[in-house]
Amino acid sequence: CQYSQNVFSIINSVQITEKNAEPEKTLLTYLRRNLGLTGTKLGCAEGGCGACTVMVSKYHPYQNRIIHYAVNACLAPLCSLHHCAVTTVEGIGSVASKLHPVQERIAKAHGSQCGFCTPGIVMSMYALLRNNPQPSMHDIQEAFQGNLCRCTGYRPILEGYRTFTKDGGCCGGKGQSNGCCLTNGHTQEHDNSTLSAQKLYDQSEFMPLDPTQEIIFPPELMVLSKQPQRELRFAGERALWIQPCSLEELLELKATYPNAKLVVGNTEVGIEMKFKNLLYPVILAPAYIPELNIIQNTQDGIQVGASVTLTVLGDVLRAAVKKLPAHQTEVFKAVLEQLRWFAGQQIRNVAVCHVPEDKKKTILKPEEILLSIEIPYTRKYFSAFKQSPRKEDDIAIVTCGMNVFFKEQSNIVQSIRISYGGMAPVTVLATATCNRLLNRQWNEELLEEACTSLVEEMSLSPSAPGGMVTYRRTLTISLFYKFFLNVQIYQHLAASSVHYVLADKSKSCHDRTLFLCLQAVPPGHNSDDVVGQPIMHLSALKQATGEAIYCDDIPCYENELHLALVTSTKAHALIKSIDTSDAMAVPGVVAFISAKDIPGSNMTGPVVYDETVFADDKVTCVGHIVGAFVADTQAHAQRAAKAVKISYEELQPVIVTIQDAIANKSFFQPVRSIERGDVAQGFKDSDHILHGEMHIGGQEQFYLETNCTLAFPRGEDGEMELFVSTQSASKTQALVAKALGVPANRVVCRVKRMGGGFGGKESRSTILSTVVAVAAHTVKRPVRCMLDRDEDMLVTGGRHPFFGHYKVGYMNNGKVMALEVMLYSNAGNSLDLSLSILERALFHMDNSYNIPNIRGTGYMCKTNLPSNSAFRGFGGPQGMMIAESWMSDVALSCGLPAEEVRRMNMYKEGDFTPFNQRLDKFTIDRCWEECMQLSDFNKRKDAVEQYNRQHRWTKRGLSIIPTKFGISFTAAGALVLVYSDGSVLLTHGGTEMGQGLHTKMVQVASKTLGIPCSKIHITETSTNTVPNTSPTAASASSDLNGMAIYNACQTLLQRLQPYKDKNLKGCWEDWVTYFDRVNLSANGFYKTPDLGYDFETNSGKPFNYFSYGVAVSEVEIDCLTGSHKNLHTSIVMDVGKSLNPALDIGQVEGGFMQGLGLFTLEELRYSPDGYLYTRGPGMYKIPAFGDIPIELKISLLRDTPNEKAIFSSKAVGEPPLFLAASVFYAIKDAITAARAESNLTGPFRLDSPATPERIRNACEDKFTKLCPPADPGTFIPWAVQV
Repeated sequence: CQYSQNVFSIINSVQITEKNAEPEKTLLTYLRRNLGLTGTKLGCAEGGCGACTVMVSKYHPYQNRIIHYAVNACLAPLCSLHHCAVTTVEGIGSVASKLHPVQERIAKAHGSQCGFCTPGIVMSMYALLRNNPQPSMHDIQEAFQGNLCRCTGYRPILEGYRTFTKDGGCCGGKGQSNGCCLTNGHTQEHDNSTLSAQKLYDQSEFMPLDPTQEIIFPPELMVLSKQPQRELRFAGERALWIQPCSLEELLELKATYPNAKLVVGNTEVGIEMKFKNLLYPVILAPAYIPELNIIQNTQDGIQVGASVTLTVLGDVLRAAVKKLPAHQTEVFKAVLEQLRWFAGQQIRNVAVCHVPEDKKKTILKPEEILLSIEIPYTRKYFSAFKQSPRKEDDIAIVTCGMNVFFKEQSNIVQSIRISYGGMAPVTVLATATCNRLLNRQWNEELLEEACTSLVEEMSLSPSAPGGMVTYRRTLTISLFYKFFLNVQIYQHLAASSVHYVLADKSKSCHDRTLFLCLQAVPPGHNSDDVVGQPIMHLSALKQATGEAIYCDDIPCYENELHLALVTSTKAHALIKSIDTSDAMAVPGVVAFISAKDIPGSNMTGPVVYDETVFADDKVTCVGHIVGAFVADTQAHAQRAAKAVKISYEELQPVIVTIQDAIANKSFFQPVRSIERGDVAQGFKDSDHILHGEMHIGGQEQFYLETNCTLAFPRGEDGEMELFVSTQSASKTQALVAKALGVPANRVVCRVKRMGGGFGGKESRSTILSTVVAVAAHTVKRPVRCMLDRDEDMLVTGGRHPFFGHYKVGYMNNGKVMALEVMLYSNAGNSLDLSLSILERALFHMDNSYNIPNIRGTGYMCKTNLPSNSAFRGFGGPQGMMIAESWMSDVALSCGLPAEEVRRMNMYKEGDFTPFNQRLDKFTIDRCWEECMQLSDFNKRKDAVEQYNRQHRWTKRGLSIIPTKFGISFTAAGALVLVYSDGSVLLTHGGTEMGQGLHTKMVQVASKTLGIPCSKIHITETSTNTVPNTSPTAASASSDLNGMAIYNACQTLLQRLQPYKDKNLKGCWEDWVTYFDRVNLSANGFYKTPDLGYDFETNSGKPFNYFSYGVAVSEVEIDCLTGSHKNLHTSIVMDVGKSLNPALDIGQVEGGFMQGLGLFTLEELRYSPDGYLYTRGPGMYKIPAFGDIPIELKISLLRDTPNEKAIFSSKAVGEPPLFLAASVFYAIKDAITAARAESNLTGPFRLDSPATPERIRNACEDKFTKLCPPADPGTFIPWAVQV
């Protein structure tokens, strides 16, 4: 047949015809660069974060209906959208015209903080509602499995969207007596107390959803879709894309191009081409071939075509499970259970059953294709298991499928099959074990035999790729044991003992409940006073419609170029030569920029100049920036960067881990220490002394918007304007000026907003900004670079890993008398902010406990890793985590309840810290009592103990943890301009990264000037309005900038006072008339009083005040696999008098969830030679929607004004993060209960994060004994603990 070379589709109701579409171009690039639709965001480029979600609609000839589904635009090839309609976030509503209810509700429910993930979440929800206008909470959770958010902690998003469900969400206590969350037994116990649940928004204001008003499927596409299809062919620069329309054509093409790739969803090939640098010159797209789309029932099962998507497969199987008798559908149920945890909804909507040839070695010859697969009915006992680091959307560590068939009327094995994935490069059958078990009775003896046999058969080299060798070997037998028990239940062989063994599945994860207790607005509060009101984030609506502009959303300049970094592949080496000849031959490449192009100084760094903009002759980490290419498109620049050839001479030693650094004495100076009391005497007076150690892993900031800089050379006097995603505009300005060799007054740095920062854009954002600025200066054209997620994770570093060694002296009753702590942090290859981070760790080594005799020493390890940097908490969480570790050891050694030992050692009002600062207004005891009450601690503890008596292989744990976080930072400025129409333009030194700083600052100005918020506007942060600003960091930006704005507003009010007095009945507009030549612009400035501390003399005041909080958490662990569930968390936080309870609760939840990631999920994996494996959401797991506690209660402590900050508020950004340690120690409590079953008691080491691997290995039992780890030093591990 004739073939066509045009893609015809309709995007947001506009017809688009793309002639000769480029096969390598994704829908995302096309939307953003060709159509200027920047609402759809790039978060990871691998379909793992959902920021790029859009809805695709098409007529499906085989289902004979129109289907709507969410897809990842970052993977969807433009070529695959022929005859499809695409709807982006801009297409459903806008602030300017009319909002869609999906956009309105996420914003008004405070579910958008930085807003970068919001368009993707909006589109996932929108696609769900198009298919199901009244979904259940279960449907909503499933729709969000492929979406990540780093700011909110997810709860407000789910709460806002609960209003679309059949039960319609929360009624605010106004009825629905049986369906109301307040009466469902979650708050009866508090009826007599002062606590009551409160809403942060009024649900009755929400626009109703009217499904009849949605955009219809374009009729012209309907007509085209029903006509006979033609073959499509698109020839690009490097690839040929062919979409055949019949099976014969496909087979002919496969014969002609045996190595061609078959692509339906592009979820695998797209990632290989991007990340593995593979090129497939011919791509065949068989999505529309009838034979590959069949679904039919056969006598043995269901036959499914190879192009049927996983979502459709799921629907078919669910229908079959409902219809057929239960014993026939065991396999279907197992497939459904696996599908539920496979990838996210957006991937399942396009991914197909057909397995890519190279991923799993298959029996297909090159010219063959897979036509269909058959899923059989069950005639035997069948189970399938998958174990992965995170439950939702995660790659398995080990999977297995097992079935057994018994002889008639007996429990004698006739046939058995056991297969495992994750134990070898391919799926393996345990044939030897299966043969041994034939004709045996299904009993304990068979179990013993199977376990010993499996251990031998499923062996793994200790250096196996993927690591976790002991855990994977243990899993093979633990999962077989689960299968063994399941079969026993089916057979009712051991009904009595089995209950004691398996968990109850009664608590569904979808029925999350929530209880918020805010500070009541005091009586007599003026309704015009907006401070203390839960005002929505000022940009939330724009963020929900995609109209909020981030750095990379700024339209391209006429002659703009794109930049890609060239980074080192060696951790420690000399650069011998750089060959750019192949790279310069790539189309569109303009220049290679390296150290020789720098007009000013190559030396850079946030505090000391110990780094280079470009590596000159030596590289000191994998990911060290060596140079950069500029080209006409990002794709060309990146292709050039991959084509460059660098030869190295490797140097020794390569220092990667903290232990390497200690062995090689590789430290940055100075070594810091704090000491108080007589430590030696303290140990003499103690009844007992214990030693212990703990390692705390690092953490990637994973802001959804990666680092981005746009540099625009002005062409005269060396002037340059930069648009940057940074927390530190002034530092960016200074370091760019230094690199360009011009004074700072020639460089302007502008920040509109960031898609998240968390400390990662405080100092490390400058490594990109300086490179882009030098490139723009060299080519004399605007240059843009937004890093891809894998580059960002590689080059920017993250939270410092810490290793702590401690010696504690304590009395029999648990009172701690003396403590000596050694802290080591892994600083990476430069100093960056590591000294301040180490100092903060030492300042928090006591957490909230009064230790009379204490000495802490801190070392910064210099290693061959990218420099680690600031991250929410800034060393505080690491210092406090070590404190809780020895506290838990003391409680375990004494055999006393941990909460009693913690309470006994806690500070009281008026005590002094190890750095001799007096604790005034100390509220932790109040937080503690309220949290015990809010969580019903004692009742909960009894229930946990009872549960653990009844269950052998699942255990629950409970923990309560306090936190004390010191707040101090330097100074801030503000500029307030009043225009003659009465409108006010506010500028201050702080940047907006989702924390709602601009919103709070408008509230402060509104209250001070006595005018409504609608008259005040903040446009951006820039170095030409407020100079020499501190970075927006250390939680103190509201304190500092709020005071600076207050100061500027007071100046203006003084100038206007005479006019007020003359015209008392007048209004604001009357007083600000400019006729009288009054200066209506005022600068404000504020610096924190009497700060300063001297380590030599241990005197001075390092902190202005402290923020306090307490959390209780309950978890359940699976002792066989190491998985855990977060059942409950209660948090009581002292935030002074909240400026905005909605934003503050958002910070508490978001900080808590980031801490949950730090302590239980997120693991950076490095090879022994310093190569980072975890470079994106595929390998690096941040918390997802399903990780929030099933029950979550948050209360802000009342009546605790803090006179040290603006309007008696307190800093709230960092303090709540550490409260997630309550989950870690609840897990440790559950493991303690599991170890008791094997008669193991007393302290044990559990490093952070408490991943399934660490949990399983700590629950020692008969299965772990069968799989002892190899001796260290006898092998080279795949990954090391840095």
